[in-house]
Amino acid sequence: MKILAIGRNYVNHAKELNNPVPEEPVVFSMPDSALLKNNNDFYYPDFSKDIHHELEIVVKINRVGKNIPVEFAHRYYEEIGLGIDFTARDIQAECKKKGLPWEKAKAFDGAAPISKFVPKNRFASLDHLNFNLDINGKRVQIGNSENMIFSIDYLISYLSKFFTLKIGDLIFTGTPEGVGPVQIGDHLIADLEGDKLLDFHIK
Repeated sequence: MKILAIGRNYVNHAKELNNPVPEEPVVFSMPDSALLKNNNDFYYPDFSKDIHHELEIVVKINRVGKNIPVEFAHRYYEEIGLGIDFTARDIQAECKKKGLPWEKAKAFDGAAPISKFVPKNRFASLDHLNFNLDINGKRVQIGNSENMIFSIDYLISYLSKFFTLKIGDLIFTGTPEGVGPVQIGDHLIADLEGDKLLDFHIK
């Protein structure tokens, strides 16, 4: 399986990082070693002093597809969940300054905590999904999928032009505004439409 992730898919998030609003999806990948499952603790890495949280809706692909038309993209996933794209912002800034790829700031071991997956048919519309992140009881990110620049189905279609999508592949669909640093001792809880899906600590 592979993990494909989308950057800057919410206008206000692009603005808060002083990045231009993209005209096409910004794509990067992560190895499976980046996944952190079962609400296991996240251990702050010793190579960074500025790890930021980025809460995202995650889609799990359930059939093989290539060059998928947008109108058929909904057939390629049945479940969604939540994930956090932890970013070593100091390392990312250094890489960007040098014009280098920034996978090591985004795809390090444990950088992608992921929740259980729930059936998409549980929700009335995937275009109006509310999701939130609380740290130590304070709400820090409030998102709604209606604010995505590129919808889930568009992302599946777009990605399938470049990568054959396979069963079990994951797509991190981008984060809303409100990203910020985490510290050792923090307690993170994330919900999707009121259903608590992530609940873990920073160690």
